[in-house]
Amino acid sequence: METALTRLVGVRYPVVQTGMGWVAGPRLVSATANAGALGILASATMTLDQLRDAVREVKSRTDRPFGVNLRADAGDAGDRVRIIVDEGVRVASFALAPSRELIAGLKEAGVVVVPSVGARRHAEKVAAWGADAVIVQGGEGGGHTGEVATSVLLPQVVDAVDIPVVAAGGFHDGRGLVAALAYGAAGIAMGTRFLLTSDSTVPDAVKARYLAATVRDVTLTTAVDGLPHRMLRSELVDALERAGRTRAFVRAVRHAAGFRRISGLSWSRMIRDGLAMKHGRDLSWSQVLLAANTPMLLKSSMVDGRTDLGVMASGQVAGVIEDLPSCAELVGRVMAEAQAALGSLPAPEGTDPPWAEVRGGPPG
Repeated sequence: METALTRLVGVRYPVVQTGMGWVAGPRLVSATANAGALGILASATMTLDQLRDAVREVKSRTDRPFGVNLRADAGDAGDRVRIIVDEGVRVASFALAPSRELIAGLKEAGVVVVPSVGARRHAEKVAAWGADAVIVQGGEGGGHTGEVATSVLLPQVVDAVDIPVVAAGGFHDGRGLVAALAYGAAGIAMGTRFLLTSDSTVPDAVKARYLAATVRDVTLTTAVDGLPHRMLRSELVDALERAGRTRAFVRAVRHAAGFRRISGLSWSRMIRDGLAMKHGRDLSWSQVLLAANTPMLLKSSMVDGRTDLGVMASGQVAGVIEDLPSCAELVGRVMAEAQAALGSLPAPEGTDPPWAEVRGGPPG
């Protein structure tokens, strides 16, 4: 299936695996790339040396294009960009809007820049600054998310910018891909669906929690770091929502100390990173600390399997996912479902079927 996205980044299918911290490592990213989709490596939880090693591991597992996700506001963002350029990574994605200068530097080096946004005005801004494409996440998506549903946000952004738009938030199958294409998107991005594959390194017990969840078990809370965060309801989420300021502060300091040991960051750097996430919001000091070390809370679940001590970022689609296919099986299934959905649409008499324009003909 050829779209503006596949032409831009050089993948076979218009499907993106998002850069999830502690989840989107070399194994998942390379499996996604080998399946013909775009895998994105999550770098925010890695040191610089770990990032370089991870990029090289992906390159040893696949010769297909992949990307690296960065925090544009990180103090060492420039160093991470240099690694991406030096290692010949095809795509740089961002959870927060990168600066005009950062976009220009990446594009000059031949890197495709694809920021993620949750509002039309943010898409317009990064498009004006030279971004090559944009991932638009609606409120159904996991992790830090907005309030506008994908079905409302996506067409707004498609109409507002003239660069390829990738739809995220609420996608897990081929019907969703067809719906996104109908809205004018150039592809879809999925996080939770790729987390729940056999190629994901998330512990089996944690995957079981996701598979057992209903749509009502996926909640939106500000208790973790003061920002709207979609995740599975868990013991920790309940405790944070019940905790007073003193208890929350003590818990935040303990988690921050743990993340500091793993990351090697100084306390001052962690505080700066936490403050960078405030975006004008009135956060308590415990929330600032939690904003700086949310990766530690994710690690407890996604790496250590301690669902009682960590958070499990999740899109609402967790409530309708029931299996753990490989990435190859998942991408193949999505494309087959998309073909079936397109083929079932009636075509006006004397015209080609709908899939002819999107696919250039049925798959061989």
